[in-house]
Amino acid sequence: MTTLTSPMLQESASRSAPCSTKALVLISVLVVVGLPVLLTSFGGEQRQVVQDPAITMPATFNMPSLAQVQTATGRATHAAAALSGRSPFGMMGVRLAARDGMRAGCRGDLTCMRAVGLYFGTQTGKTEEVAGVIGAAMGVEPTEIGEADAKDLEGFDGLIVGAPTWHTGADEQRSGTSWDDYLEDVAALDLCGKPVAVFGVGDSAGYGDNFCDAIEELHNTFQAAGAKMLGYVDSSDYQHTDSKSVVDGKFLGLPLDEDNENDLTEGRVSKWVEQLKAEGMPR
Repeated sequence: MTTLTSPMLQESASRSAPCSTKALVLISVLVVVGLPVLLTSFGGEQRQVVQDPAITMPATFNMPSLAQVQTATGRATHAAAALSGRSPFGMMGVRLAARDGMRAGCRGDLTCMRAVGLYFGTQTGKTEEVAGVIGAAMGVEPTEIGEADAKDLEGFDGLIVGAPTWHTGADEQRSGTSWDDYLEDVAALDLCGKPVAVFGVGDSAGYGDNFCDAIEELHNTFQAAGAKMLGYVDSSDYQHTDSKSVVDGKFLGLPLDEDNENDLTEGRVSKWVEQLKAEGMPR
């Protein structure tokens, strides 16, 4: 008997399957490659946590010893049991594996060790200033995108990205910053449901017809990579004429006007950061 499935369902299944497979593979790899060894005595009262000195320095990455592999195998078993709801201890191992695996993969980059990556492009420095305000509110350090590799973005649990609108009216490469060199590479990433939020800087008076157009470009690029887009903002609070970044009455991210409304930036950022956390951005 042949079961017919609609093309829509087939497409949905094909997009979700790699995410599930990737998660399982990631757990297996992180558990085996020399992470901290968690020894738990389930039958008695004693529990001991042993930190593997090989990964106290993220810049180094050593092959695990036989003892570590054997212990990691046990952790993988508990982690797998947790995923099926059979073990209350396994998910702790999964969280430790994910955290320490991310840190090991950062190779000493302190910014990458944080759960949220904050990247910006800038022309005059105003977007960098805004990124600093957002970074202070989120507790993360902003990084100019030109100092990173596109693949670095996959190493975070969540991303906040921002750009100005420099090439007003253009159909592409509207930020005029380093982002323009990254858009194709970012769209080709596998962000697989990773939460991403976009902010932009524009001039609602001088360029009111193209206010923060670059938000839409970044938004669509990350969405094409499979990201879960957060942080849409009501457009009625802004004094602009038009914007490619407005869909159904909402900006596809946070627009900020440092030329005419810089006194509102801090309050807008504070409100937006709380919105992001409520929508699922890692804290």
